[in-house]
Amino acid sequence: MTTIHTLDISGGRLHYEVRGAGPLLLVMGAPMSAAAFAPLADALAGDHTVVTHDPRGVAGSTLDDPEQDSTPELRADDVAALLDALGAESADVFGSSGGAVTGLALVARHPGRVRTLVAHEPPLLELLPDVVERRAAVDDIIETFHREGHEAAWKKFMISSGLDVGSDDVPAGPPQGEPSEQDLADNTHFFGHELRGTTRHVPDIAALTAGPTRIVVGLGVGSGGLVTYQTSTALAGLLGTQPVEFPGDHGGFLGQPQEFAEALRKVLAG
Repeated sequence: MTTIHTLDISGGRLHYEVRGAGPLLLVMGAPMSAAAFAPLADALAGDHTVVTHDPRGVAGSTLDDPEQDSTPELRADDVAALLDALGAESADVFGSSGGAVTGLALVARHPGRVRTLVAHEPPLLELLPDVVERRAAVDDIIETFHREGHEAAWKKFMISSGLDVGSDDVPAGPPQGEPSEQDLADNTHFFGHELRGTTRHVPDIAALTAGPTRIVVGLGVGSGGLVTYQTSTALAGLLGTQPVEFPGDHGGFLGQPQEFAEALRKVLAG
């Protein structure tokens, strides 16, 4: 059984969903909404209370000012407010892609609120040796969106990321078929107000390693050709750990939710 809730946050309202019973586990992305995590959440709900949410400005989570940028710090504060609403002092967190960046900001800004963070392939471009070129590529994607629209921008995004342009197995990607009004709104938010802030986040390694949170960097077994393979490996090196492999590639939980859930269980139990 899934229950639907709304939470007032700073500058807007957050849509979130709760399913299952057991230890609290937050599963989140950015810009991926709660709906896309439903198969994974269902697979985990047999032994966890799984909470998913739409990040600010995406899908059912609305903003008072639609032009407000979504930063990892703002999203982290939203998750802390969500924990408060749930009456939870702490929780385990699985974050995918931009959601992993949110999780890193959450650990740094709100020490002690996360027991274990599994940061699956965070796109931390600032950690790469070719960061100047990577920043320019992101700027070009955003300019392309404003100039040519979402299809052209998504194509450049996928190519820049190393993703298969025709793949459905990605946590942020072009809508299949004719985009709905919500798809178009979410694309506008992502390219106009989220992509730059997420990819330019610099994790506070000192804060991440000083606190009580156990941080695991997740990496898809099929992600060797992706930019997020490089960023994840770089983050793990700074944390002094080794990445843990998960099924599939950047969005392995989309195509293999049961297998992915089992791998996540093992990591959380570790």
